[in-house]
Amino acid sequence: MKFLALSSLILSSFLGSTCLVPCAAVADSSLSEAVPAHELSNDNKKDKPNKKNKLIRMPMRKVSDHEFVNRFLVKEREALMKLHAAAESSSVRVSPRRFLRGEELEDVSISEKKEESEIIKDYANAQYYGIVKIGTPPQEFEVIYDTGSSNLWVPEVGCVHCGYKFIHGGKNKYDPQASGSFVEDGAEFSIQYGSGAVSGVFAQDTVILAEDIDVEDQKFAIIHDAAGMGIAYTFSYFDGILGLGFDSISVGGVPTVFHNAIDQDKVEKPMFAFYLGNNADGELTFGGYDDEKFEGEELTWVPLSDATYWRINMEGVKIGLFEVGATDAIVDSGTSLITGPSKDILAIALEIGAKPTLTGQYTIDCEKVESIPDITWKIGGNDYVLPGKSLVIQSTGMCIFAMMGMDFPKPGPQWILGDVFMREYYTVFDYEAKRIGFAKAV
Repeated sequence: MKFLALSSLILSSFLGSTCLVPCAAVADSSLSEAVPAHELSNDNKKDKPNKKNKLIRMPMRKVSDHEFVNRFLVKEREALMKLHAAAESSSVRVSPRRFLRGEELEDVSISEKKEESEIIKDYANAQYYGIVKIGTPPQEFEVIYDTGSSNLWVPEVGCVHCGYKFIHGGKNKYDPQASGSFVEDGAEFSIQYGSGAVSGVFAQDTVILAEDIDVEDQKFAIIHDAAGMGIAYTFSYFDGILGLGFDSISVGGVPTVFHNAIDQDKVEKPMFAFYLGNNADGELTFGGYDDEKFEGEELTWVPLSDATYWRINMEGVKIGLFEVGATDAIVDSGTSLITGPSKDILAIALEIGAKPTLTGQYTIDCEKVESIPDITWKIGGNDYVLPGKSLVIQSTGMCIFAMMGMDFPKPGPQWILGDVFMREYYTVFDYEAKRIGFAKAV
């Protein structure tokens, strides 16, 4: 979450990403078009330096539902301890209002402008990670490929609050001295998360995606202090974030890795696509999409309402007796759950019998899972239906409702369609045409 980096993972202070800057509207979002799937040949797939390949596949590792539920329990316990601590304190600390980042907010104070860059996304709930390599020879990192943000950052050797060896073996850390292609930049980099800042400096090096795509002279951030990610970062598996949003929300206006891959002619088409395995690992493809990963022969394309985040208009949402009309959403691979306005999520929770927790999430009696009605998203004149049981993450007798309330001040989005939605629908991001393609995942 962020409007500096939006999209998430949800289970420790909300780290959002939201940086809405004015963007020219694209084609009428109320319309969508179905087009035949591209025939992507595997011929001549031989790797060639600085040559573009047809379709590059990269595995995405999925954290199990069991671990996801365990993280929830840890977060619930942490929230309870904070509640007790607050009760014993004579003063109450009020959390600052989170602003979406946007140049149009010219009348706010200096202190408010700092809050505009606050990340409201929470990567603690992240479930999918992939590999990126940086430097010469390559140094390997596990990152969240996040369509809700636009910067690449990894911890540097010597980083503080960046994990411990006895927890998942510690974090992989970038060593500038070990890379022959490293170029010093030195400009300061900082993102403000809910509990503090993640800070470091910009640097420049070769970034390699999926073994085949070597993006040269890529500007990225090396982190010196990751305290802003909270304790959840220490216990998570990912080292950093690789943003797949647009340059307009990039900290420092830095061109994204994928944008540079396009400019350097490293991908066949200016597209990437997510296939998120259900209780299995997923796959991220660059340079096109894989028509074996979805049903039928067509994708349905939906134009973006603006090119900051991957943001689209929706005609409505319906589940049971709950229904809401015209609204909008961000399609965010960095957010595990589906989020919506708090009042709407509360109404949906009451509709299905879910109960609130201290973390702001909801749980539901596992015996009720089969009776949860389907939820329908109307996008571009088409219905996108998620089975009710797909709205629950279940393990060891506990069932977590996979929708959560989150309110963004205008011009922020109303909804975030995260991994729960993307598991049901193969999702293609067309960078050049500024549109998203959907099809039912196999």
